[in-house]
Amino acid sequence: QVQLVESGGGSVQAGGSLRLSCAASGSIFSINDMGWYRQAPGKQRQWVASITTGGSTNYAVSVKGRFTISRGNNKNTVYLQMNSLKPEDTAVYYCNAGVASRTYWGTGTQVTVSS
Repeated sequence: QVQLVESGGGSVQAGGSLRLSCAASGSIFSINDMGWYRQAPGKQRQWVASITTGGSTNYAVSVKGRFTISRGNNKNTVYLQMNSLKPEDTAVYYCNAGVASRTYWGTGTQVTVSS
């Protein structure tokens, strides 16, 4: 079992920045890839970014160049640095982690960007 807890959400004006964190606990030795998703009101959850245990990263087109995903030195924490935020980035942001054939999710953190 893996537990994920996100933090760092909040309200900012367009053009501002936020840094999200996600801390994993439990069977952390078995975590593989980690990532971030988001879900806006009335919309489906969408993938934002992911990072492998080796540090390779991938981003959704909508955030590439503005968001940066990284992992802590212990590999059990994942961050999402969000710059140049836009109102359309408003959503609940979820962290996930892959463990063998299972995917674990955090409970989410709200990000609100005002124009």
